[in-house]
Amino acid sequence: MRRWTGIVLATLAVGATAMGAAAQTSSKAGPSAAAAPAKITIWVGWSARELKEFKGVVSEYDAKHSDVQVKVVGSINDTKITNAIRSGNPPDVVSSFTSANVGIYCGTGAWIDLAPFLKKDHISLSQFPKTSLYYTQFKGKRCALPLLADSYGLYYNKTLFAKAGIKAPPKTFSQLLADAKKLTQRSGNKLDVVGYDPFWGFYSGNVADMTNYAPLIAGKYLDSKGKSILSKQFAWSKLLRWQKSFVDYYGYDNLVRFQANADEFSASNLFERGKIAMLMDGEWRVAFLKAEHPELKYATAPMPVDDAHAGLYGAGSVNGTIIGIPKGGKNVDQAWALVKYLTTNNHALARFSNGIRNVPSTRSSAKSKELKPDPRFATFIKIFNNKSSLTAPITAAGNANLSLISQFTVKYQAGKVKNLHSALKTLDKQIDAQNAQAGGGGPP
Repeated sequence: MRRWTGIVLATLAVGATAMGAAAQTSSKAGPSAAAAPAKITIWVGWSARELKEFKGVVSEYDAKHSDVQVKVVGSINDTKITNAIRSGNPPDVVSSFTSANVGIYCGTGAWIDLAPFLKKDHISLSQFPKTSLYYTQFKGKRCALPLLADSYGLYYNKTLFAKAGIKAPPKTFSQLLADAKKLTQRSGNKLDVVGYDPFWGFYSGNVADMTNYAPLIAGKYLDSKGKSILSKQFAWSKLLRWQKSFVDYYGYDNLVRFQANADEFSASNLFERGKIAMLMDGEWRVAFLKAEHPELKYATAPMPVDDAHAGLYGAGSVNGTIIGIPKGGKNVDQAWALVKYLTTNNHALARFSNGIRNVPSTRSSAKSKELKPDPRFATFIKIFNNKSSLTAPITAAGNANLSLISQFTVKYQAGKVKNLHSALKTLDKQIDAQNAQAGGGGPP
């Protein structure tokens, strides 16, 4: 999903057969008596500062539960998770930044069904927003729960806006383009400041290519039968042509040079250094800015939308970290107790949200008095809960469909696609074949 900038370009090479080979585990819900504390391990993707914050949340749980000793392992990706499950020796709890892969985890049984646990402990799913409920299940099987969430909005540099005479953030694509041109600074062909970088594959906002723009254009991926319809909707071709003209305004090669050696998750981030005036990014950038460039004067707003769909303003692309119990785990009951705490306890969610500035993933935690107020972060809570916000479709192929889309859009912006409509039809066929081979998918 978000921290792993290139993750949508890689497809998990796992399937039902491989997952079915993992060791069986009990699905009995409820606590079990133990003579000594059970040692359980949880794998997470966070690292460095964010991992430290997560360990702080878990240490509170550990201190209150003498029946367990929890070990946290960070910097985990989906490949490590699937390999551990296939080997029959997984950790007790796993989490993933790639919510699109829930189709694989649920569809193959790699992560166990949480329904018995939810039912026994009377956990109401109504506490989770609709979108997060969608990306934590596949075809009715709920093998995951949301652990904080991400939404994408617009970051803008207030100092650069003032110098350019721009008084408010753009609300439509045409305004975004006009403002970007005013904000861009060049020295010949060299780009000194970019108003807005539309490059597919650049930083988290565009790493998922055009899929992060779906809620901004009323874009649909699949029809009611799970068939890809990218070529049948004018919204997608319109977006692609708009983006390509945006790239051409800067010059493809100029943008490539401008983006070189500008790591997204470090103090060299181009927006943080004042080299990009407007940026699509997730809510976590608030925490990075505070830690790395607290001097930067900036604000946040929802992303601009297609001029033909002005009513969508306020919505955005959303997803989030998913957490579950892998097949083959040794301490299922204790694992469930930890999962339940991390995903439903208001204090735990508020503390973790304050630490890494991800969106609280339950309705009540989003209103918690423990949340540290920050209007720039509050923007993303509103986006996450907007009724028009969307996530990518969950399919049995996991993020493989997104990989196909990424490959296509990167090729298109480089000027290597001659007939857009024909190429989109081919892309639809490729996605349909991939979904059929993996076992299907579903809207949106």
